[in-house]
Amino acid sequence: VQLQASGGGLVQAGGSLRLSCAASRFTLDYYAIGWFRQAPGKEREWVSCISNTDGVTYYTDSVKGRFTFTRVNAKNTLYLQMNNLKPEDTAVYYCAAAPSCFRPSSDVIFEPAYWGQGTQVTVSS
Repeated sequence: VQLQASGGGLVQAGGSLRLSCAASRFTLDYYAIGWFRQAPGKEREWVSCISNTDGVTYYTDSVKGRFTFTRVNAKNTLYLQMNNLKPEDTAVYYCAAAPSCFRPSSDVIFEPAYWGQGTQVTVSS
């Protein structure tokens, strides 16, 4: 299982970026894919994941309405479209693969088994 994240960069507040997560050596049918981010001096934070069973997508509250996570099976690639970016979105973003992504109650369950390398997103004010 290999994951390749790309698309990070420097953008002004209010701008947009699209991150890509390309999967190789496995097909998306078998894993849920998600994104985490880690800002300097902070713990890694879960951002979003998309279920491999029903295609439902989940987001952390701080990005709802601004980020959209989509999957293109034909390309074995997923995209995280990030709009209306804020300085607090600045972080290294990681894509990851897990057996599942679901929400049995109030919390989303996404426990990665595989990680890609990070891509830096910097939002200037």
